[in-house]
Amino acid sequence: MSVLSDARAALRLVRNALRSRASRRRVAALVEAGPLAPPAPGSIEIAVYFADTRVNLYQIRQWYAPLAALAPRHPVAIVTRSPGTALTLVEESPVPVVYARRVTDLEEFVHAQRLRLVLYVNQNQKNFQMFRYGRMWHVFVNHGESDKMYMTTNQFKAYDYALVAGQAALDRLSRALWDYDVAAKAIPIGRPQADHFAGAVPYPRDGRTVVLYAPTWEGDRPAASYGSIASHGEAIAAAVLASPVHRLVYRPHPRSGVVDREYRDAHRRIVAAIAAANAADPAARHVYDDGPELGWQLADADVAITDISAMVYDRLATGRPLLIARPASPDAVVDEAGYLGVAEWLDAADAGGVLAQVTRLLDDPEAQAATAHWSRHHFGDTTPGAATERFHAAVDELVARWEEHAARHAGDPEAGTDEHDPLDDEDDEATPEQFLAD
Repeated sequence: MSVLSDARAALRLVRNALRSRASRRRVAALVEAGPLAPPAPGSIEIAVYFADTRVNLYQIRQWYAPLAALAPRHPVAIVTRSPGTALTLVEESPVPVVYARRVTDLEEFVHAQRLRLVLYVNQNQKNFQMFRYGRMWHVFVNHGESDKMYMTTNQFKAYDYALVAGQAALDRLSRALWDYDVAAKAIPIGRPQADHFAGAVPYPRDGRTVVLYAPTWEGDRPAASYGSIASHGEAIAAAVLASPVHRLVYRPHPRSGVVDREYRDAHRRIVAAIAAANAADPAARHVYDDGPELGWQLADADVAITDISAMVYDRLATGRPLLIARPASPDAVVDEAGYLGVAEWLDAADAGGVLAQVTRLLDDPEAQAATAHWSRHHFGDTTPGAATERFHAAVDELVARWEEHAARHAGDPEAGTDEHDPLDDEDDEATPEQFLAD
């Protein structure tokens, strides 16, 4: 690493430390003022444990609307460990937010409530600090459905239960995990987020064909190198932006470019090309979308182009045309046992001719029928409201099981769980903007 790179890294650490201290002071004021005050004892039944920093807020944002719909049946709170995340959540979340930076804070919250379920949207290492509490169900709900290697990790076994999308997820787990009781531990609920697609469409209905390009980030290991911005992205953008009858909606993963400079530079060039195209033709209304709301993009686009990520399946839940960018890296692990084995692929060499693929998908009834079939396989009944009903039913059932066990063990002494954890001292407040700024 060069001296300049060392200096940049040191400066970034100093900036993060200063930002974290400022965030803690603001959080302390909000705790005193009320918005982050602890909820009344015994008022919360379900905690959503989110120990991550702001860089991964997209994982919890997609659960806002389903949690708000669940809260009248079973009161919900989001528990966060990061001061920066707490500041964002308290402004955005439709359910109460609990700031518990240290394990002692977590202890106080747990002792004050009778938690039935704790939901987890990711596999953050600090999840294990919450796992120590045994008198509640620990339930993995994830932040999307996909055929990434992440979806078959052995970490599923750490949870009491997992709420999964549908039959495809059950099949995937059965193939990948040894001695995992899929029938008992994995509960299919569909995609409740699809009942709450968020956001207003930011362009007119003027007859243009809307193409959504939603790539994932470059990944942090060769096996997960699914990102297409550097291999496909500029050619896709150039083709769509050059057409007078198409509109591009570009929504990259928030972490795009955090690892690879070439990837980051390609992302910046796409953003610049969108700005230039809109300046040349303001009526085109191409969109660079980095906002917090997810839904309108998936529901409105005529054709979506994604990488291997949860976005494939978020789009599949709509039953509308979909292209997947084939990973350029030969090391990327692609599970073609399910939908990816029959999906419509876009190779990097063909990215410049993407509009021909777009036209074909819009006009091909066989492709449309195949998409509908796989949508049912992954999500079951996608009738509006059906997934929300299954989500509520699953939670009701797990709460009923908790009540049964709570009654059975009412006289048991409570095991001690207090202990110091070195992870308490970690506080990484990095954001995507910081990564992309250097």
